Amino acid sequence: MPVAVVTDSTAYLPAELGGTYDLTVVPLTVVINGVDGLEGLEIQPSEVARALGGRRSQVSTSRPAPTQFAAAYRRLLKAGADGIVSIHLSAKLSGTYEAAVLAAAEIGPSVQVVDSGTTGMGLGFAALAAATAASEGQDLASVRASAVTHASRVSTLFYVDTLEFLRRGGRIGAAQALLGTALSVKPILHVVDGSIVVRDKVRTAGRALAKLVDFAVEAAGDGDVDIAVHHLEAEERATALADAVAMRLGDRMRDCYITEIGAAVAAHVGPGLAGVVVHRR
Repeated sequence: MPVAVVTDSTAYLPAELGGTYDLTVVPLTVVINGVDGLEGLEIQPSEVARALGGRRSQVSTSRPAPTQFAAAYRRLLKAGADGIVSIHLSAKLSGTYEAAVLAAAEIGPSVQVVDSGTTGMGLGFAALAAATAASEGQDLASVRASAVTHASRVSTLFYVDTLEFLRRGGRIGAAQALLGTALSVKPILHVVDGSIVVRDKVRTAGRALAKLVDFAVEAAGDGDVDIAVHHLEAEERATALADAVAMRLGDRMRDCYITEIGAAVAAHVGPGLAGVVVHRR
C-alpha cells in the first residue's frame, strides 16, 4: 500500500463499488433535535428527510474533528502506507477540508489534502481516480495530481423543491434564496468554484428536470463521460433523469450510478432533490 486514499462521507460512493476500490471514508456528523450521529453509520437520509418535514425539528451538520482524520492517517501509515492523499468536499461548503489540513499538519508532508471544490459524486469521481492511480503503484505526487485533475473534470448540477434549507444552513445567500422563492419558480443550481449558485429558474418541476438533462449534456461536451444521479427520497425521479441523460448521450455515456445522497447533504437540500454529476473522462 504505497499510497492510501482518504475521502469523506459526502462522496456518496455507489454501494455496488464497495470493495472494488481501496478507500478510507471519514464520516461527517449529523445532529437531529440535539442528538448527533455519524453519517451513513448512525444516521440515514430517511431520518433527515422525516425531520425536515417536521415543523419543530432542527437538523444541522458538523465536520469531522481533526482528531478523527489524524487517527485515520496514523492507522493507514502504521498499516504500511508511504503516503496519503485525502480528498474532501468544497472548503466553501464545509469545514471538513480545514479539519483534514489541521490533521495533516500534525502528521507531516506524507499526507496531502485536496479540496475537490464540490461534493457528492463530484468528490467521489476524484476519489475513485486517486484510488485507481494508487492501485497502479503511482507515487504520492501523481496520486494527488490525479485527484486534482479529475475534480476539475466534473460538473455538479441539481434541482431542489425549495432553497429554504440551503438558506437556513448558510450554503446559499439570502438574495439567491429570494430569487428562488419569488413567484414559486423552481431553481436549478450548480457548483462553481466551490460555491452553490443558481444556474436557472423555471416554473415547474418537470421543466426543471428537462433543463437538468440539457445542462448535463452541455457539460458532457464531445467526449466520453461518467454520470452519477443523486436523489433524496425521489428514486423514480432519479431513474427518469438517468434514462433521459443516457438517451441523449448514447454511447458516450460510460458508467452511470444512481445513489441516494446521505444525511449531511440531505440536511441542507431537503426532500425532492435530483442532481446530475458529469465526469468528463
